[in-house]
Amino acid sequence: MAVPEIIPIAHEPDYRTDTIGRYADGQFLASITYAFPQGYAIGDGWEEHKRLYAVLHRFDHEGRYVDSDIEYAGTYAEQQQHPGGDGSVMARAEARMAALLDGLPGREYGDIAIRPFRLTVDGVLFGLIVEHHEGEDGDGDREGGEGEDDWAELHPDQLGFYAPWDGEYDT
Repeated sequence: MAVPEIIPIAHEPDYRTDTIGRYADGQFLASITYAFPQGYAIGDGWEEHKRLYAVLHRFDHEGRYVDSDIEYAGTYAEQQQHPGGDGSVMARAEARMAALLDGLPGREYGDIAIRPFRLTVDGVLFGLIVEHHEGEDGDGDREGGEGEDDWAELHPDQLGFYAPWDGEYDT
């Protein structure tokens, strides 16, 4: 089934989509997420390359992408060195996320419906990207790449949306 022009995303309190909803100027999608730069191959020292971001994407009322605030908080290695307290990487990301969300007038958490978008920050891909997944073999490798797009992946969060396009996702 083809990817719709506007993709619903269900709000799930206390889970991966708990910070999405609507505000006075449209819709928002926020998360705290780790990411590697595009093309990075995991090897020794990977902890220094895995970065934590506080992310807020804004959309108009019709789901068109408007802009993003993407804040780098530190690396996984830094978080492991100082896992607790106000100075930890996670605490910095959580504080920045709270400030970003507090800046949304009339904020209400709930389901959203947005159009695909993409941007790259610090070499990291962010966005809701339309992809082709049907026809993958048992190893998750694409076979031939033929057919129409049937999947939308939220990057770098690794949430996949698919038919019946009801807002639910796979991780």
